[in-house]
Amino acid sequence: MAKDYYEILQVTRIAKDADINSSYRRLALKFHPARNPDDLDALYKFHDLAEAYDVLSDPQKRAIYDQYGNEGLKRGVPTAEAYDVLSDPQKRAIYDQYGNEGLKRGVPTGTDGEWTEDYVFHGNAEKIFRDFFGGDNPFMEFYTTADQNRSLGFGGIDGRGRVKKDPPIVRDLLLSLEDCYHGAIKKIKISRRVLNDDGITSNIREKILSISVKRGWLPGTKIIFEGEGDQGPNNIPSDLVFTVKDKPHPIFRRENSDLIYTAKITLGYALVGITLHIEHLDGRILDVPINDIVRPGYKKRIPGHGMPLMTDPDKYGDIIIDFDVEYPIGLSPDQKLFIKEALINNLNNKKQQQQHANHFKKKHLFHED
Repeated sequence: MAKDYYEILQVTRIAKDADINSSYRRLALKFHPARNPDDLDALYKFHDLAEAYDVLSDPQKRAIYDQYGNEGLKRGVPTAEAYDVLSDPQKRAIYDQYGNEGLKRGVPTGTDGEWTEDYVFHGNAEKIFRDFFGGDNPFMEFYTTADQNRSLGFGGIDGRGRVKKDPPIVRDLLLSLEDCYHGAIKKIKISRRVLNDDGITSNIREKILSISVKRGWLPGTKIIFEGEGDQGPNNIPSDLVFTVKDKPHPIFRRENSDLIYTAKITLGYALVGITLHIEHLDGRILDVPINDIVRPGYKKRIPGHGMPLMTDPDKYGDIIIDFDVEYPIGLSPDQKLFIKEALINNLNNKKQQQQHANHFKKKHLFHED
């Protein structure tokens, strides 16, 4: 007996696309094999629903079905250019008895027209189901990557009935150095899929999560919200994991509990000294005198002024000052002469004076002997 697709989907022949979609959604969820294990009747209905939806959701297939029924779908019908075939009693009789191919063989040369392709349902009810629901598929956990294009068949779905926990969802939590120095409260809005009262369908809902940032938190610290992932009828929601990551800071960068500050100074200050004025994370201004000559690789350490220790927030790391020495692009003759006199001639004179002094001392000791 020919199938009545409208009756299968429980809609009328004047049903709109939205009505067809709504009915398929409701009935496919009701008769899905995952909800009806070992029920062959539900499995047959699930396959019939897929075939009915495949036809009625396609405007061309639905138009052919409405006008010519199942036989018109399965045998093919003429396009507009060959419509006279079915309007001719003799040609219609040949079509009714032998189908598309028989009619084409019996039509005289020159009157053969174009016909629609014969329709045969591919039989993959699960593909229809997955294509319909897409990312909202409430039974997505039943599918594996290797089996995504496999038909459900009568053997059931691998792993049916097993409830598993989804893998954790990991996101970055960007925190400023000030947040980790003072501590802070962060509010994060998330969107997740939540089951409706029927326990099958779901929708997207928003939720605000509160994170209490502890003083001294280091990059890589993980904050776990258990079970805050998407809900599904046959899964345990995943954990939502936030991983601390430092926001770029205009002055400092962090290495464990130490704060690294890079001071840009000229070559002159590198030689004669300078006092640095550094604004700390807590707003204080630190006056740091640099009296040593700043050589390549030189660092200045200020103990106890870094970040709080994660294990003991009442204790602190250090501030470490790196130096970026700017050299002059050029020097005037007078400047070169001044530097030569200050750094080269004076140094040579001192060396000569030291040599004379050592020689005189040795000579004086010799005469005493």
